[in-house]
Amino acid sequence: MQVNEPPKPKFDIDRRKLLRSGLSLGALTFLTGCDISDNDTVQSMFAVVSQWNNFVQSELFGAARLAPEYPESMAVKDFRYNAWYHADQAPLLNAADYKLELSGLIDTKKPWSVSDLYALPQKSQITRHVCVEGWSMIGKWTGTPLSELLKRVGADTTAKYVGFVCADGYYESIDMATALHPQTIMAYQLSDQILPAKYGFPFKIRIPTKLGFKNPKFVTALYVTNRNPGGFWVDRGYNWFSGI
Repeated sequence: MQVNEPPKPKFDIDRRKLLRSGLSLGALTFLTGCDISDNDTVQSMFAVVSQWNNFVQSELFGAARLAPEYPESMAVKDFRYNAWYHADQAPLLNAADYKLELSGLIDTKKPWSVSDLYALPQKSQITRHVCVEGWSMIGKWTGTPLSELLKRVGADTTAKYVGFVCADGYYESIDMATALHPQTIMAYQLSDQILPAKYGFPFKIRIPTKLGFKNPKFVTALYVTNRNPGGFWVDRGYNWFSGI
């Protein structure tokens, strides 16, 4: 699943130049007359601009940049289900048998049970989930900051990436700064209820600073690495950073 980290684009800019540049995928709209499905040159151009977008977003990101939080009255109770399969096809994980496997640049790789995870300090957030498909929804999520787990297992927080493997075949990765962000949590509850199976029981990674597809569900393995692991949709053309 892991792949070699792609070469980073070499841009000699500072933050003010970065903000003035305004370069994005939208700058390539002049290519709409091209058949991008089989044009290697166009695909290469999109790859370069995607790397640029990753660079821009990572430069703007920081622990002080928080996603908006809302009053509980705005939290939706019937949160929208979203996946590439129907809800009745979602994995049914048994709490008694579940183990979160750890690997990579982590000192203590002992698996974590559901009860181990639930014993960690928890916090709630009422944040907006933004889907790349164009819809958004505010929900109340409760769980443990991912930084807390990483600290307790002795993760190398100078490493570049944290990757996730999921019971439904999904996989995703985030940069370490996002993993340590105060709003990035392992969400065990939605609307004060144990996370229902279709939303990712026993937990999903909730990252309100990222687009929805960067929030993996049914997580069964976590690892820390210096090699970019990509992601399920990223490997199919989506932008990797996809956040603020």
